[in-house]
Amino acid sequence: MPEMLKPSSAIMGKGLGEDVALVTDGRFSGGTHGFVVGHVAPEAYEGGNIAFIKNNDIIEINARKNSINMQITDEELSKRKSEWKKPKENKLYGVLKKYRKQVSCSSIGCLTDL
Repeated sequence: MPEMLKPSSAIMGKGLGEDVALVTDGRFSGGTHGFVVGHVAPEAYEGGNIAFIKNNDIIEINARKNSINMQITDEELSKRKSEWKKPKENKLYGVLKKYRKQVSCSSIGCLTDL
């Protein structure tokens, strides 16, 4: 799960901190500034709804209601889901191969499931 300090810093550095939110299945450190939503689960790699967002989609974020909604029709979301293919896995060896095989998703803690 990548750390998002560079993208959030780029948004702030361009003066867009008041206008742009960063929504990601990545993680944040204590150095992140701006309106950020992280650890979205299930992750895009697993086919979570974040995988179906396209450029120029409107995303409504309501921090008070703790909700995030893509402003697309149910039909469009279904179409995008039907066209989605899981990304090809990189070849791993050793401990990383074992880790991938045994660890669950971030939403339940990335714990090994033995």
